[in-house]
Formats: sequence, structure tokens, C-alpha cells
Amino acid sequence: MLWEYRKLILVGIATTVAFAVGTTFLGLVVGVVIGLGRLIGNAWLRIPLTGVVEAFRCTPLLVQLVWLYYALPVLTGIEISAYAAATLALTLYASSFFAEIFRGGVASIDAGQWDGARAIGMRRLQIMRRIILPQAFRNMLPAIMNQGVMQLKNTSLVSTVAVGDLLYQGSIITSATYRPLEVYTTVAVLYFLILFPMTRLSSALERWLAR
Repeated sequence: MLWEYRKLILVGIATTVAFAVGTTFLGLVVGVVIGLGRLIGNAWLRIPLTGVVEAFRCTPLLVQLVWLYYALPVLTGIEISAYAAATLALTLYASSFFAEIFRGGVASIDAGQWDGARAIGMRRLQIMRRIILPQAFRNMLPAIMNQGVMQLKNTSLVSTVAVGDLLYQGSIITSATYRPLEVYTTVAVLYFLILFPMTRLSSALERWLAR
């Protein structure tokens, strides 16, 4: 029965993976910028950035998604598509966690390395780029991988605003066939097949870095 709807399923898989990869990349870029601002910025920059991070970390992603899609146009008068709202919500949500991962990775480097670099005349940005970040990235990598796995699972929420991801296509097929058991079991298996290799890769990476 499901073979007849294979095109919808493939579209759903492609949409899910595209959202996961795209928003993970954007979230990582924004998160690094926020993390740098919190680490090297003055209080006038650090305090607002901390507020943004905590706001997105401490509210559910589903609430953020619905608010951006339904409430933001009311406040701004600018219509926003479901795909744009989903991209924005997933990106900002991911960036708040990546910012904390980045901050924690930099903070894990011994303070003596900062002192040693300053002693030979290096400036703060030089120290960050040449000494701290190469070491911090090694500490951050497993957490970044795990957040990427979480991001792919979070994409299932975009179906609530009619974005055609895997779960949304599953609901369309269910409405057409009245076979929810088979459809949603297949959806769950497909998510597992996508996510399981990522979790294994993350575990292997952690073991390799622990050597």
C-alpha cells in the first residue's frame, strides 16, 4: 500500500534532511557569532546576547515555531511563509545551543594558555584564533554532532505549520488510506534509519577523541 505513495515519502525525506542540514549549518554559524560576542564583547553586547540565548533555550521549539508563524506577522505586518518560519525557528533554536557549546568549549581551555600567549605579546583575537579555537574545537565536536542529531529530530515539528517534511507526508498518506499503524510505523523506521548512522558516527568520534 505504501509503495503507491513512495514519491510523497521521498519528498518528505528530502525535505527533512534539507531542513536538518541547512538549519544546523546556519545555527552553527549564528551560534559561533553569538558565542564570540559573549566571550570577547563588552557588557552592552554580552548581556543582550545572553538574554537571546536563554530565551530560545528556555522555551519549547514548538512554541517558537508557532509564534513566528502566527504572531510575528501580526506584530510586524509582514507575512512569512511556513518554510521561512520553520527555517528561522530551527536556526535560532539551534544557534542558542551551539552558542553554549562554543562558550563551554573555549572555557574548557586552561587559563594558563591565555596568560602564556599574552606574555609573548599576542592580542586577544590572535590568541583565540591561533591557540584557543583549534583546541576548543576538538572538545566541542562531539557536542556539535549530538546537537545535529537532535536537530534532525526537531524537524518533525515543522509539520505543525504544514511544511512537507516526512511526518507531514505521513499524515497526508494516513488521511488518504486510513492506515495510521502502517504509515506511522514506516515513518518511525525511516527516522531511525536516518538517525542511527549519525548516532553511531557521533559515538565513534567521541571514542576517537578520547584516545
